[in-house]
Amino acid sequence: MKGFAMRAVLILLVSTFALAAPPVTRIPMHSAGTATYYIQGKIEGYGEMKLLVDTGSGYSAIGEDTLDVLRGKGAATYLRELNGIMADGSLRVVPVYLIAGINLGGKCMIRGVEVAVFPDNTRPILGLSALKKVAPFVFSLDPPNLLLSRCKGGAA
Repeated sequence: MKGFAMRAVLILLVSTFALAAPPVTRIPMHSAGTATYYIQGKIEGYGEMKLLVDTGSGYSAIGEDTLDVLRGKGAATYLRELNGIMADGSLRVVPVYLIAGINLGGKCMIRGVEVAVFPDNTRPILGLSALKKVAPFVFSLDPPNLLLSRCKGGAA
C-alpha cells in the first residue's frame, strides 16, 4: 500500500508541474549561412522585417531609419543614453528608446521593448532586452528554432 501511495503522490506532483509549466511557442529561425540566424518579425508602428537573433546582445537594436518612422508615428519614447561596447570592442554612446512591441513570427507579441538605436540602416537585432520577457527560452540549432515561454499571442 505504501508503494501505491508514493506513486500516486509522484503522479500528482508531475501532473501539477506539467499544468504549471508555461506553454512553449516555437518560432522558426533561418540561417544566413554564416552562423547567424534570423526570425521573421514585425515592429509595431513600423512593419515586417527580419531580426538577427543575438543572445550575446544585451539590447535589441534598430537603425536610425527605423527610429525615424517610429517617432513619426508616436511609437517610440526616448529613455536614456547607454555606453555600449560594440562587437569590434569599440565604445559608443547610443540612445535607448522604448517601443510598443515586437511580434515574433506572427506567434508571439512582446510588449514594451527597450531598443538601442544605431546609425544609419543598422541590421535589426533581437537581443536580451526582448528575450528576457519571454524567458525561459531555448535557441535550438537542430532544427533551427527559437522556443519561447510566456508569449502573449500573435496579434499586433
